[in-house]
Amino acid sequence: MKIILSLILSFTLHFASNLQEEIWWKGETLLTFFEKHQISKDIYFNLSKTDKELCSEIYAGVLYQMMVDENGALEQVLIPISEEMQIHIFKDENNKFTLDIIPIEFQEVTQSITIPIKNSPYQDIVETTENKALANEFIIAFKKSVNFKRLRKNDLVSIVFKQKIRMGRYFGTPEILGASVQIRKKVYYIFQNPTDKRYYNDKAKSLTSFLLRVPLRYTRISSKFTLKRYHPILRRYRAHLGVDFAAPTGRRVNATADGKIIHKGRKGGYGKTVMIRHKNGLKSLYGHLNSYNNKLRVGSYVKQGQFIGRVGSTGRSTGPHLHFGLYKNGRAINPQRIISVTKTKLTGKKRKDFLKVVSKIKNDLKQPTSQKPLKIEKFELSYKI
Repeated sequence: MKIILSLILSFTLHFASNLQEEIWWKGETLLTFFEKHQISKDIYFNLSKTDKELCSEIYAGVLYQMMVDENGALEQVLIPISEEMQIHIFKDENNKFTLDIIPIEFQEVTQSITIPIKNSPYQDIVETTENKALANEFIIAFKKSVNFKRLRKNDLVSIVFKQKIRMGRYFGTPEILGASVQIRKKVYYIFQNPTDKRYYNDKAKSLTSFLLRVPLRYTRISSKFTLKRYHPILRRYRAHLGVDFAAPTGRRVNATADGKIIHKGRKGGYGKTVMIRHKNGLKSLYGHLNSYNNKLRVGSYVKQGQFIGRVGSTGRSTGPHLHFGLYKNGRAINPQRIISVTKTKLTGKKRKDFLKVVSKIKNDLKQPTSQKPLKIEKFELSYKI
């Protein structure tokens, strides 16, 4: 990826190309993008099943980068499809467009900050760090354990977090490693367990009680979740942002948890698809359906276990199965890691290992590395190199 970006910058220097940043608008697809820029749709139709599914992962609102010549004609484009992978469209040695899916090159920084309360935790975190995603994640993490209405002026919040930086901007969802809220000299803690990515307090008791269930009875898992994996034979990166459950056509598919339907219809390579928004920043996707529950529509609320559709093979599919995707704050996560999560307490070696992490992060919370926001370079929406 570093090589690709250096080539882009090299081209812009020699041919005075423009590097532009755009927003992927709701309703736009890769095929409509190709049509707009006069690119052959055969590029998409000739992709493998897996790559077609990945192209369906482009989400509305994502920022993507294009390199255009002095006449405005497209030369290259980079479109993120997750926090790990992106679509790269470029011209090959025959001056014809081609498409590849490659890793995203980013920096990752870890910082600890302490902020005295002036207004509210959300507002003060945003004003200090200029990072709304961090403020959102902080509020979600403490939602069940702290009543923020009890906070007074000059009470303290402390956070140790990791954040990706891509092209001079915050990118993706920050990962809170540990945080504390001091209310009238009493301190409340949360810590992320590196093993399961769930939040626990300093006594190793889970603060996550959200329950997800497998959405159907299946015969086997035909394809597991993979963020990025280099294929030694194909010599390219592959990814699968979900779990494929093999099951016969017509088998009932149920909602994995309570939520609101935000999509019901075709979605690129996923064919007939339903998407549901749940609490705690989670969203689930059910692809390749044969049919829907016609009583449901976009905006309908569903209960866990409620019938939403039937297994099929619509879209780019080699056989009947359910593609089940799970996202947290827009980031694809492995459903198998958090399905059937219940409130629990770590014991034995898991507790011992976790408390070692707690000890280190507690020290970082008490001695923050910075009281100031991260210095992120400005990236202009359109500039000429």
